[in-house]
Amino acid sequence: MPSGFKISTPKWLGMSSCSWEMTYNTNAQVPDSAGTATAYLCGVKANEGTVGVSAATQRTQCNTTQGNEVTSILRWAKDAGKSVGIVTTTRVNHATPSAAYAHSADRDWYSDNEMPPEALSQGCKDIAYQLMHNVKDIEVIMGGGRKYMFPKNKTDVEYEMDEKSRGTRLDGLNLINIWKSFKPRHKHSHYVWNRTELLSLDPYTVDYLLGLFEPGDLQYELNRNNVTDPSLSEMVEIAIKILKKNPKGFFLLVEGGRIDHGHHEGKAKLALHETVEMDRAIGKAGIMTSVEDTLTVVTADHSHVFTFGGYTPRGNSIFGLAPMVSDTDKKPFTSILYGNGPGYKVVGGERENVSMVDYAHSNYQAQSAVPLRYETHGGEDVAVFAKGPMAHLLHGVHEQNYIAHVMAYAACIGANQDHCASASSAGGPSPGPLLLLALLPLGILF
Repeated sequence: MPSGFKISTPKWLGMSSCSWEMTYNTNAQVPDSAGTATAYLCGVKANEGTVGVSAATQRTQCNTTQGNEVTSILRWAKDAGKSVGIVTTTRVNHATPSAAYAHSADRDWYSDNEMPPEALSQGCKDIAYQLMHNVKDIEVIMGGGRKYMFPKNKTDVEYEMDEKSRGTRLDGLNLINIWKSFKPRHKHSHYVWNRTELLSLDPYTVDYLLGLFEPGDLQYELNRNNVTDPSLSEMVEIAIKILKKNPKGFFLLVEGGRIDHGHHEGKAKLALHETVEMDRAIGKAGIMTSVEDTLTVVTADHSHVFTFGGYTPRGNSIFGLAPMVSDTDKKPFTSILYGNGPGYKVVGGERENVSMVDYAHSNYQAQSAVPLRYETHGGEDVAVFAKGPMAHLLHGVHEQNYIAHVMAYAACIGANQDHCASASSAGGPSPGPLLLLALLPLGILF
């Protein structure tokens, strides 16, 4: 672990079951987050770049969407009377959260401003619009993405002078007002945009919560303003307090999405601090729930081309140098490296001498083997950790879409509920109702 981190064994290593998932998309050996999120949330493998649709939908082709929509475990839980929530450090209409409620031929259709005229004319709706209309009674939504909810050029409440933070919607809709209009008058609904407002709420009296804390993605944990932006673990704590009031249980999707972004930027320190905060959120969820009635799943939608080596001794900072120099160019190298990405640097025709740079800086871009502006995902299998009812079903190696079916089976929701009825009729314990919690961090290399 990085020097100075007050953390011992990661919370996901305390899970009772471990398996591996194959992450490829139907048309890609190395996947993206849209197709993978569709797999583990909807139970169906999908094409790269598409969310909430089967592989019959082609990316960017709006007219291939209709009839190929697939629903997610969030919808199955809601249909069963459970409370549901989404908590993310990305924008709430980013790839992973959007697979829980949207059906889109392109993950980048955040608002209608990002959609081509052809798609609009064919009747496709942007993802922010779908968030407010497809499942109107999601109890908890927290993350970023404010600008996609407001009309074009509407000034942001927090960044008044920043043009990039202004509203993007071409249809002139204020989706926050639409969200409010859908909530029953006798329910307590709250929209908040900063940490102070969030922490002032009494979650035990809140029925619906929409928290949008940034125009786009949330700030990295290392850069977070603790006045305006809540941490992931704070959001998780509040979400569980709201959702667990339902005696029928709940489903909560938690995404540490900026782990992925830190790796893409080649900034390992940012990515790993995000991972530690994700670990805190897992620990908080574990304290607030019981292994007797809560299935907790911790996994990643994909890996990254990220590695840690160099024969470093125990006690060496994870952000430090390997104890030897290259036996080829006689230059030092960091223990953290990327297979590709923006950290590739050549100085005077030779590999950069990293002992001359501040490789422990938060924004240091670790060395990579191939120059790319944006580091890529990896294609290998990733680990799945689980504890709670039916956690034993997650063992061995499985297709990624298997995860959704395990969670649904454990909770007695979705299409396959025969085991629930048979258990009840035989006088045995029924697996449901069950508190169901899925913690799915992005981009951890296990």
